[in-house]
Amino acid sequence: MQSISLKRGLIVVVLLVTAIALGIGFTINVFSQVNQYQESMLARVTSYAKIVAGNARESVALDDNSNETRRLATLANSQFVQHVHIYRLEPTSGELSFFASYNKEGLAPIPAKFSKIEQLSQAQINADFMEVAEPILLDNSVIGYVYLRGSTNEIRLFMWRSIGVAVLVFLVTLIACWIATIRLRRGITQPLEHIVDIASQIARDKNYTLRIPDSRVDEFNDLGQSLNIMLERVQHQIERQRRAEQEASQLNAELEQQVTQRTKALRESNQELLATLEQLHQYQGQLVESEKMASLGDMVAGIAHEVNTPIGLSVTASTLLQDKLAVMQEKFNEKRISTNEFARFLGDCDENLAIIYRNVNRAAELITSFKQVAVDQSSEVDRTIEIHSFMRDVLTSVKPRLLDIEKFPIQVHAADNLEVMTKPGPLNQILINLIVNSMVHGFDGKTSGHIEINFELIDDDLEITYRDDGNGVPFDIRKKIFDPFVTTKRGAGGSGLGLHLAYNLVTQVLGGNIHFFSEEQQGVEFIVRFPVTVVNAPASLKNFEQKS
Repeated sequence: MQSISLKRGLIVVVLLVTAIALGIGFTINVFSQVNQYQESMLARVTSYAKIVAGNARESVALDDNSNETRRLATLANSQFVQHVHIYRLEPTSGELSFFASYNKEGLAPIPAKFSKIEQLSQAQINADFMEVAEPILLDNSVIGYVYLRGSTNEIRLFMWRSIGVAVLVFLVTLIACWIATIRLRRGITQPLEHIVDIASQIARDKNYTLRIPDSRVDEFNDLGQSLNIMLERVQHQIERQRRAEQEASQLNAELEQQVTQRTKALRESNQELLATLEQLHQYQGQLVESEKMASLGDMVAGIAHEVNTPIGLSVTASTLLQDKLAVMQEKFNEKRISTNEFARFLGDCDENLAIIYRNVNRAAELITSFKQVAVDQSSEVDRTIEIHSFMRDVLTSVKPRLLDIEKFPIQVHAADNLEVMTKPGPLNQILINLIVNSMVHGFDGKTSGHIEINFELIDDDLEITYRDDGNGVPFDIRKKIFDPFVTTKRGAGGSGLGLHLAYNLVTQVLGGNIHFFSEEQQGVEFIVRFPVTVVNAPASLKNFEQKS
């Protein structure tokens, strides 16, 4: 029978068991992560389709495909969306017709998917793309459908990144295990080799005066003492010597087994810790991305709602002016213009041009405001902000999600021209989350309410006190209000992530703290405090209230 080296066998067994366990664990982990990411991407493509369906409702109802085609062109900013079709349900025949489409630059148009609308009520995925169909509803009636196809490139990139990380951790763990095993092997085999050398010399030379020295390992020390006793009685105690050798072999085997068991337990604990940390980082990234996408959807809705009114008035005024100019041109050619008619024409021109100027200027102000909010939300760079101007931008961007301003006013208190340097993006997100939380939860079932936001400088910190007089926070969730997925709207549209994200932004990004106080049916108060650089700190207090 071929002998096996203890040194080599220990390393081979430990590395082989480690490699098998790590391979199985990493394979399961990568597979689970990729599946979870696919689910999140399917939810994302469904969310995109719902947003497009909501925006297209008015255009489909008015049969205005040119306006919808221009709106769909804004999807060019998304690397994720490849193709979008909007189908209109003809009122007379009840059949679908092609209404508008968007195709990502560099991609050829795809055929209409009339026959797959029913199959795509749930998002589907294959190797090349994801696709989903969402109905366009008007007064709970289907007036058309949105077909959206998204790229799977992000899933493939995520899969290869996960595999790369797993392989890297696998190799690093194997190397660390190999080094630890070598060091452990030396501690076990060197004393044993010393004993073996002395025993071999005694057997070869028959010199029973030799003695085994003391060892730092207790077990080997006991073995040496036993061998020394046997050497003194060797001629009369051969049988006892054999039993002692058997005991030594058994002790060595037990020691190896204990080392293997403890190494395996340590490896499993490390693997569980690595997997847990990886999941936490992944969940945190998904949380931030989903909240950013929700804010982006609100901003798009705000732009569509706010900018549409002044632009529409400008178009109407310019059309009226064009008509009157044509009439005046005709009279001029016929040389039958009276002084009064020309004076009225000039007055009408002044009035229409004033209307056009006011509304175009209003649209420009709105677009500038939305652009600033968008830049802030996508950046964590410090910037100087004036509190009142900043809050107007915040309230404008969140306006589509607000309730009736007359019944649920928002009042802001801050010193006039108060300017600080901070990260406006995280601060914007925190305030939006608090306001939306009040609208969704605090004022649920109420016919009126009030929100008050106070800004105050305390030393080099900015303290924000946010209050509402809504329903308050139920007692059973107060201690875990900032935990993820804690919500009173489970199954009714509440994700439970808004206050959790606000807490992380305050404590981790702004370097501050947040506390809250609440009693049921007596509203809630949040106090947010974080360090800022004061640029201008006037003493006079100025208030403003959100207008409809």
